[in-house]
Formats: sequence, structure tokens, C-alpha cells
Amino acid sequence: MNTVKCDERTTRLSGLPYQRADAVFDPAAAVELLDIPNVVGIKDGRGDVDAMLRLVTAVRTSGHPRAAEFGFLNGLPTAELSARAYAAIGVESYSSAVHCFAPDIATAFHRAVRDDEEGEEEAQRTLLTEFYPPFAALRDRVPGYAVSLVKAGAQVAGLSVGPVRPPLVKATPEHVAQRASIVDRGRTALRRLEESRA
Repeated sequence: MNTVKCDERTTRLSGLPYQRADAVFDPAAAVELLDIPNVVGIKDGRGDVDAMLRLVTAVRTSGHPRAAEFGFLNGLPTAELSARAYAAIGVESYSSAVHCFAPDIATAFHRAVRDDEEGEEEAQRTLLTEFYPPFAALRDRVPGYAVSLVKAGAQVAGLSVGPVRPPLVKATPEHVAQRASIVDRGRTALRRLEESRA
């Protein structure tokens, strides 16, 4: 991949290239990013765990002074579904679209993944059964729903997020209602977990 030179002379902001579609890094290009001071990591939206492991390994073993601090972020839609697989290859951070419309569910799942405490494994299993797969199935019904359903959920929560931009389409009222039902199901599962721990 050809890299765009962007350094502190161009901007003082930190950058995080988003790997997706045809914007794909190979291990050598990932290591080259270490020489750009304000590029702080790579966000992955492809879902190729094998390829991502090669990038992580190349960076971490490069001997570069920034190798240890360089970040990797799981940026897949509904990243919680792949959080365990990515953590196993050294990518422990992920972006959560669910946090935009159901922060209680997203936070509970993140705590369950992060904390190695008794009962957290059950919380992961529960949310990976009751909430995340049904939401992902609804998301997959229409191209672009990874954005549209999140915006619809944020609007229901009272946030002003604006409409989706073409070629994406607005979620139908039926699908917005299904999303709300799935959120209710996730929250019910969380309440049962909390009650069982009390």
C-alpha cells in the first residue's frame, strides 16, 4: 500500500489509519508507519485475523523505538463479536458502535472482557447469545445498516446525529422497532445477571 506522508508539519493531530476495503497494509507498510510520529496505530475494519496478527507481529518485533506504544484497534462493525479473537493476537482495544445507543450493554460487555473475575465469563456468554448476534443479524439485512441502525438508536436516545448519507439508506420503522426489541432483550439479560449475583 502506498502511504500518504502526513507528519507534524502537516498536522499536529494524531492519526489512526483505518484499514478496510482496498486500503490494506502489509507488514512492511505497517512498520513504515512507525516513522511517522503522529500516526499512533492502525484501526482494522477487514476482519482478517491472520493478516492482522502479521501486522502486530511485524510492528512489535521491528526493534523500532515506537514499537511497544503503537496501537492496534479492532474497528469491525459490532466489534464485540470478534473482541476475543482480536485480544488473542494482541489487539485488546475495539470501537463499540453499540455504545452510541446502548452504553449500559456495551460497558457491561467491555468490563466482562477486560476483567478476569469470576462471573465475567458468564456475562460475556450471555451478551454474546442474547444481544450481539441478534443485533448483528439485523444489521446484516441491509447494506449500510452498520451505520443506519446505530444512528437510529442514537436518535431514539436523544442524540442529534443527523441523517445517513447516500448511498446508505435510513433504517425502516420496522427495523428500528426490531433494534429496540433486541436492546430490551439485552437489558433484560443484564438485569438477570445482576440479580443472580446479588
